[in-house]
Amino acid sequence: MPVLPLHADPGSSVQPLTWLGFLTRWQWDWVAGPMLLVLTGAYLAGVLVLRRRGDAWSVARTGYWLVGMAQLAYATLGPLGVYDTVLFSVHMVQHMMLSMTIPVALAQGAPMTLALRAIKGGVRNGLLWLIHSRLAKVLLFPPLTTGAMIVMPFALYPTGLYDLTLRNNTYHDLLHIWMLVMGSAFFMPLVGPDPTPWKVPYPIRILLFFLTMPFHAFIGTMLMGSKTLVAESWYLAFNRTWGPSPMQDQYYAGAILWATGDLTMLGVMSALFLGWYRESQREARRVDRQLDREEARAHATSVGGATMQPLPADDED
Repeated sequence: MPVLPLHADPGSSVQPLTWLGFLTRWQWDWVAGPMLLVLTGAYLAGVLVLRRRGDAWSVARTGYWLVGMAQLAYATLGPLGVYDTVLFSVHMVQHMMLSMTIPVALAQGAPMTLALRAIKGGVRNGLLWLIHSRLAKVLLFPPLTTGAMIVMPFALYPTGLYDLTLRNNTYHDLLHIWMLVMGSAFFMPLVGPDPTPWKVPYPIRILLFFLTMPFHAFIGTMLMGSKTLVAESWYLAFNRTWGPSPMQDQYYAGAILWATGDLTMLGVMSALFLGWYRESQREARRVDRQLDREEARAHATSVGGATMQPLPADDED
């Protein structure tokens, strides 16, 4: 049964969040719900088109996409969506999922590649145009998206912006959409196989991930050590008698921001190092094959030239 509406406010009747509640507290939302259905349905429809055509599509890619959709459902319709305005720590878990773990899974699902293979005609040409458009080059410019990832927590929590998203449902939904879009724009060109307007070398990718880590740690420790509550009047107005105190809850939120951000980036960088190593091995094998072919051609030319040289004439008496 419903426990409280999404975007709960201090006037809502809020039931305590238990460990079991992290599995059972679900609600429908008319923004996130239809978006989830469309994204999941469109992807599976594309896979079905390829299968009926006799073309292969990676089961792992489909699995990544479905994992990303499951995370998105949990973050918006599940317990995180139900309690994200009640507990700062719950919001922070949701924040890190929307901006990091979900975009990584969606990037690995390669949705643009699937669309380009499944769709034909003018729509496909339109997608190709969009991928190589000036707008895509700007929005997916890695230094720009890296800057957005770094700046967002500083622009959101120490200012009154986060408090505004708690008090206004539209801004609350827009914040979720912004986190998902920003995270996808950051991760897809760096960890996904989809075509993008920027070809980023592996060392630059790793550097961009590495640059974000100190800033997550800084804002996380700042929240942990702060003596002032973020959105203080909002959280105190709930008058909760369960769960951590508002100050302890903020401490947990800061720790989640710090630890989850660093762990996610370290995990992604480890995968990139592995991908870089595999690419270098493939390139080394390609160069070896090229050298072997050139050596074989040179040898064949040498042998052929030797056999075609005229024999010396016999000495005449």
